[in-house]
Amino acid sequence: MHPPADHPIRTPAEHLAAMRERAPLVQCITNFVAMNVAANVLLAAGASPAMVHAAEETGEFTPLAQALSINIGTPSPGWATGMRAAAAAARAAGLPWVLDPVAVGATSYRQALCGDLMAFEPTVIRGNASEILALAGVEARGRGADSADTVEAAEAAARALAERSWAVVAVTGPVDYVTDGARAWRIANGHPLMPKVTALGCSLTALVAAFLAGGGDRAEATVAALACFGLAGEQAAEGAAGPGSFAVALIDALHAMTPETLERGARVSAA
Repeated sequence: MHPPADHPIRTPAEHLAAMRERAPLVQCITNFVAMNVAANVLLAAGASPAMVHAAEETGEFTPLAQALSINIGTPSPGWATGMRAAAAAARAAGLPWVLDPVAVGATSYRQALCGDLMAFEPTVIRGNASEILALAGVEARGRGADSADTVEAAEAAARALAERSWAVVAVTGPVDYVTDGARAWRIANGHPLMPKVTALGCSLTALVAAFLAGGGDRAEATVAALACFGLAGEQAAEGAAGPGSFAVALIDALHAMTPETLERGARVSAA
């Protein structure tokens, strides 16, 4: 069951404060490349990561967490079984969970896995434009995990997917687009160095899960997470010499982010 869309409106700053007050435990089933980065992003932002993916324990562990993040980046049969068990447990427990359909259009195996996971009603779906187009059943031009489509090209598919799935859909790129099917926003925070560091998109999915655990409107919480992450990227780039130093500075920027800073720096507009 998803929360209704009539919660009192919270600003991104208020969502950040609520997430940190709860300091949620976020179960992350993610890919080999992203594990360390995602865990550090969650810790820096104020949440707690649990990188639990084994099929033998995921379903049992999920109710202990406050949110679940599933990223299919490096799938295998055992991990896929764990993903299904965790998603089923999250739905049964009423926990928010986020699906990151990495390269869903690349192979039939990924398409089938995402189809299975969609049956467990993700609270939020976060992907690049090509992934959202493919998940919505529209022809996409993705290259593996990279998008070859623009965010604008995926907006109509995102709205249709949100209406059909009852999920909030977040299409991330130079300017992000978030919709719950009825409402939509654009988030203009971010920096060109962000796509140069592997696993930042995967880590953003986990951060969205943390913000959902803070409560309130699920679409607004998603917008807040994207604005917070993008603004941290802008701040990290100010002193970075390149992608390597940027990656370290991003963790520092997330740790130093305050609700007041996010209030001043979030560039969110209705779409």
